[in-house]
Amino acid sequence: MADTRPGATSDTAAAYTTLGAHPALADYLHRIRPEEGMLLGGRMTAASDGGTFDVVDPASNAVFARCTDATPADAARAVDAASEALPAWSATPPRQRAELLRTLFDLMVGQAEELAVLISAENGKSVDDARAEVLYAAEFFRWFSEEAVRTEGGFGSSPAGGTRTIVTHRPIGVVAMITPWNFPAAMGTRKIAPALAAGCTVVLRPHPSRP
Repeated sequence: MADTRPGATSDTAAAYTTLGAHPALADYLHRIRPEEGMLLGGRMTAASDGGTFDVVDPASNAVFARCTDATPADAARAVDAASEALPAWSATPPRQRAELLRTLFDLMVGQAEELAVLISAENGKSVDDARAEVLYAAEFFRWFSEEAVRTEGGFGSSPAGGTRTIVTHRPIGVVAMITPWNFPAAMGTRKIAPALAAGCTVVLRPHPSRP
């Protein structure tokens, strides 16, 4: 069924496909609905002031999507949500964290074509280059799914003798992340994956022109 809401992203994307964009773009945007909110505390949440902004294809200047425009108050809410999630996530056994990261890898590879088309539209790079970025980005989830279970530490004598030195690793807390415009997927997963593997929670702020 067509989305009849005024200004809906799916309508914008459907119109954009008539300009020669990949036909998968409209369907994918209709499914993820970026204008309806940001992922905050596990739920899609609208901006506190209801704001959105246009996403423009740099090759044609065509508007093909709208995204939620978060405010400073929304950023604070995101940090609060990540802080609330931190105790449970940091206490999650490394094996479970590893399995979740591996699932993220599988999901990203399974949607590689849709993600590549989306990156191409908002970034301007070719679909082939965008597809390579998606697969490269997914590898960070696989790599750190394997690293999550390697909980290293140290034990030895102090330099002065008479005491023992123990080194352990623990989650540091909420990690704030900013990603650049040129590799929006790869630079996101490169930061998200190790933080989640270590037991930290994250707040990610993408580049405004490549959300």
